This record gives sequence, structure tokens and C-alpha cells, in this order.
Amino acid sequence: MSPYAWLRQQSRLIFTLALLGTVAALAVAFWLLFHFVRPAPPRTVVISAGAEGGAYAMFAAHYRDALARDGVEVLIRPSAGAVDNLRILKTSTDIDLGFVQGGIANEPESTDLMLLGSMYVEPVWIFHRLPSPAPTRLNALAGRRIAVGSAGSGTQLLALQLLGLAGVPIDAANLLMSDSQSTADALLAGEIDAAFVVGAPEAPAVRRLLDAPGIALLDLAHADAYVRRLPHLTALTLPAGAIDLASVRPAADVRMLGATANLVARADLHPAIVSLLMLAARDIHGQPGLFQGIGEYPQLRTNELPHSPTARRFLDSGPPLLQRYLPFWIAVLVDRLLVALLPVIALLIPLLRIAPALYAWRMRSRIYRLYGELKFLERDIADSFEPARGEDYLARLDRIEDQANRKRVPLAFTNELYTLREHIQLVRRSLAHKLTGG
Repeated sequence: MSPYAWLRQQSRLIFTLALLGTVAALAVAFWLLFHFVRPAPPRTVVISAGAEGGAYAMFAAHYRDALARDGVEVLIRPSAGAVDNLRILKTSTDIDLGFVQGGIANEPESTDLMLLGSMYVEPVWIFHRLPSPAPTRLNALAGRRIAVGSAGSGTQLLALQLLGLAGVPIDAANLLMSDSQSTADALLAGEIDAAFVVGAPEAPAVRRLLDAPGIALLDLAHADAYVRRLPHLTALTLPAGAIDLASVRPAADVRMLGATANLVARADLHPAIVSLLMLAARDIHGQPGLFQGIGEYPQLRTNELPHSPTARRFLDSGPPLLQRYLPFWIAVLVDRLLVALLPVIALLIPLLRIAPALYAWRMRSRIYRLYGELKFLERDIADSFEPARGEDYLARLDRIEDQANRKRVPLAFTNELYTLREHIQLVRRSLAHKLTGG
């Protein structure tokens, strides 16, 4: 094999390897970006709700139904309540989000949790079956049998705070711990005198007690003073007739307290899932109610935990652009493709700039290899010419000319091919001159 034939093979091999290496590098870069820079959202999300029959469990079921329409399964894990939910979120990696009552968490610089929003207001319902005159102060409950919520619940924490501020001993044996359903059963059966229930008006236990005869709400005379002492609370008023206008229940305005129900998630929850949750939250909690106007919730007004950037963008400007027009999983796929393709395109730009030069070099190399063989033949003739090798010289020259005649190059490079053929004729004339003894 001649040196130039070997060089031709090596040039093709180098060009092919460079092309394959570039394509492989781009493919690997795209795969890494697609899977690690913007991984796919999970198909399953686990939420820590409260006890069965409570408001948290009810709203968790609403989220389960809403996200199921977009192919995301929500698993509901029961808990003792808001305090227990916070503990689980802090200690377990199996739970993605949960409801936490306002005032329980106070970690504005937290790195493991984030706030998706305050979803609704949770009134503090103080039900009682005490005889007239109806009490208006919490100290009237001293010595009475009072249900203060289950252990680990936000109801228990808030009830003990309020009773302690009112001067009621919070270590008395008459303070009973039970969940909302058991509390309602006990109050209706006359086994207790009063009960604290913290939950939305739609909660099953709250509805049972509001509609039950003989059960009244305590009108808290100093609600504003409690708000001054516990800033995470809000003073609320239940208007007369708000429960039932036909029978005017309650018969007069009832002064109450309320806390916000916050949806808290782990800081590593996928942003696409956060957007989907916020979309569901807007539909679930955005309707008007006894204590809120239309579109008032969800909101981000508390700084107890760091705000989710995705949730804040949603509340400021609505759902992400792609999710407005595409089904959820298609929008997620397009978003991931864009994130992965942009860096690849950035790598392709300099490659595309040098591609014309590489292409021109590749085309010219086809001609320059023949120039190399022609130059080698010309030097051989000039340095060691032997008339007896005339046939060999001509055969080598004919072979070069034949290759030049059969060479296929783009139109832009044909001028160089014609120049090569002219130079072949120049060498042929020089060889003929030597062979004839000139």
C-alpha cells in the first residue's frame, strides 16, 4: 500500500471517529441533562393528613381526586393532627407534604421544608352545652369536662394556649384528649360539657355539632385580646343566621378566633408537582365561605417557613405557560426537553461555525491526496530518472489522472479539480520531454 493510500484511509478513519465522538458526546450530555438537571416528577405523592373524619383528611381526599385526573396518585397517611404532621415531615423521608396549623412551625430559615401556601382559615369552634346565661369567657369553663383535641394535634396545642391565657389550669384531670369525631360523640351524649374543635366549617364533626340541638357556640368576648397575645390567630365573626337563615342560627353574631391551615412540603418536592398542587388548591380553597371571600385563598402571607418559589410564581402569575395549554405530562416532557436541549444547542453553535471549514477541508483533502501522489512522482522523476522506467512513470501518471477524472466533488470545488488535471498534463509533458531526450 502506497503512503498516500494509507494516509487516505487514516484521514477517513479520523474524520469518522471525530464525527461519531461528537454525536456520542452530545447524546450523553443531553441524557445527563434530561435525567438529572430536570428529572421527571414522581407519579406518587404522599400527604400526611389528620385523623379520619377531620378537615385535613377531607381536603386531602379532594387533592387525591384532583391530582388523579392528571395521572398523579396521592396516598393519604392519617396522623394525630397538625403537630404530628410537622413532626413527620421533619423526621420522615416517606412523606411529601402535610397540613400544618398556623403558629406551630416557626422556622423562617428552614432548609428542609417549604410553605406552599395558607389554604384556608380554621375557626376555633368552642362548643358547649352549658345552661343559660351563656358564657362569654373561657374561665367560665374552669372545672368543666372539656375536650381539647387529640395528642399531637394543633387543636390540643391551641386549646391549651387559650385556656392558659384565660387562667384555666391546663394540667387538670377534666381536660380530655380525643379526636374530633369522638369529641362530637361525647358532647352529643352529654359525657363532656365543652369541646374545642379546630377545622373548616365543612368538616364532618363541625357540621354535626352545628346542626345538633342543645349545642351552642361560645361567644368569645375578648377575641381581639387573644389575637394580641397570639399573633398567629385572627379574630373572626360568625354572623347571625350564617348557619341557617330560616331559623336564624346562630341567633346573634358569635365572636371567634381562627388560625390558617398551611400546606407544607419537603423542600425537594418536584416543582411540577407543586404547580399541580397549587392548581388544585385554587379550585378547592378558592371558593367563598363563612369566613373568606372568593379567591382569597390560597395565599402566602405568613413567614413561618420559607416560601416555595414555584408556589409564589403561581400565585403571582398563574400556572406555568406550558401547563396552561398542554396536558400535564406533555407539558412536563416539553419543559424537560427544552431544559436539556438548550445547553446542547449552545454546544452545537460553535460546532456549526467550524463545520463549513471542516467540510471544505474534507472536500479539498480528496484533491490534495492526488496532489501528494503527483508531487511524489514528480520528485522521483527529477531526482532519480531512469529511461528504462518510462513505462512505470507513465502508468503511475495515468493512474493519478484516472483517479482525478473519476473524482466526484461538489460544484464549488471543481475549479481545483480542473487545476489538478492541468498540473497532471504539465508533469506528463515534462516526462515526455525527458523520455525523448530533450
